[in-house]
Parts: sequence; C-alpha cells; structure tokens
Amino acid sequence: MALILCYVTDRAAFPPPGTDALLGMIRRAIAAGVDWMQIREKNLSGRALAALAREAVATAQGSSTRIVVNGRLDVAIAARADGVHLGGDALPVAEVASWCAQHSADIASPFLLGASCHSLAEAQAAERDGAHHIFFGPVFSTPAKIRYGPPQGISRLEEVCRAVRIPVLAIGGIALDNAQECLRAGAAGIAAIRLFQESTDVGKLVSGLRHALSSK
Repeated sequence: MALILCYVTDRAAFPPPGTDALLGMIRRAIAAGVDWMQIREKNLSGRALAALAREAVATAQGSSTRIVVNGRLDVAIAARADGVHLGGDALPVAEVASWCAQHSADIASPFLLGASCHSLAEAQAAERDGAHHIFFGPVFSTPAKIRYGPPQGISRLEEVCRAVRIPVLAIGGIALDNAQECLRAGAAGIAAIRLFQESTDVGKLVSGLRHALSSK
C-alpha cells in the first residue's frame, strides 16, 4: 500500500481572519502533492465551509490530492468532495456507510469514509461499521488533542494496526523525527496539522517525508 500523507486544516492557527492564509496553504499543499487533505473547520457555518471545500476541490482538480470534509456529509456532497471524515460527535459510521452504498451514483467514486478513533474498541467498531480507514491517536503529545487524554504511544498504535485490516493513519504530534516509528508500527500513513502548516517549505517537507518514510 502506498504511503498516505494527509494535511488536516486549521485556519485558527493563522492570524485573523485566517481564511485567506488557509487558502494559500491549501494551494501550496496540493502543489506539494499531499495525498489527502481534510478540511477540518468546525467553527465555520455550513455555507462558509461548503465554499471553502469547493475552493479546495477546484484547486485539486487534475492533481493527486483528494479532498475530505470533516464531520459534514452534507457539505462533502455539496462540494463534490472525495470523502467525509467522522469524529465522535458526527453521524455514526454505520449510517453514513449505508447512505453511501445507497447513493453511490451521486458521490465521488470511491468515496472515502474515515473515522477518528482513540481506542482499540473504537477502531474495531469503525471497521465493522464500514469505515474505509481510521485516524488513530493522539500517538504523541499535541495541544490539539489534549482533551482526549494522554498520548496513546507507539505500542498502542501497533496494537490497533494489527487488529484491523483497513488502513490506519497516525495522528497527534507527528513530526519528521517520529513519523518513521508510526510506519514501523504498521500505520499506512500520517495525518497532521502543525507539521504541514508550520513548514516554511511544504514542498520540501512532503518530498522529505516520502524519502524518509520509504526507508522505514
């Protein structure tokens, strides 16, 4: 399986109002060749989120980057995105998987259905309910995931990767110096906010990650 690099957006990390800076980051990340981009902007209205997602989808046309919307199946469909990612407060995975199966002609094919998991039980349930992949974490310490408790660590990531057959992306505190550990534990890729957004040269970062992780 090919390595998956996923950039997760966070406009709040940019100086206010943030949207223009985020659009610039989205364009740079797509040009750099990230595999997936998750539009994760929980504080935007549905209308504003759809506009942002449409812009990302339009920018990604003709590239290898797939655009996924966090938490909002309706916005993902309206924006013609490539998938939806479900957190703990989103629609249940089983319901979304059932809807996608019944409306496959109306959505992207294949339509990526991901789920955030913070335990082995959650990972197994997501696979059983029809998720195509999961994000597992936080693997390492990170401010964005403090509310989920202490870092899960590499051994727990490895346990989850061995227990499910669908791809697992490691998330939470991922950096250049620990990404290899995640792949050695069985992860299919990595997902991150700060790793990409704080990079001064995201193109160099992506090529460096691919080179480093190809020799895991």
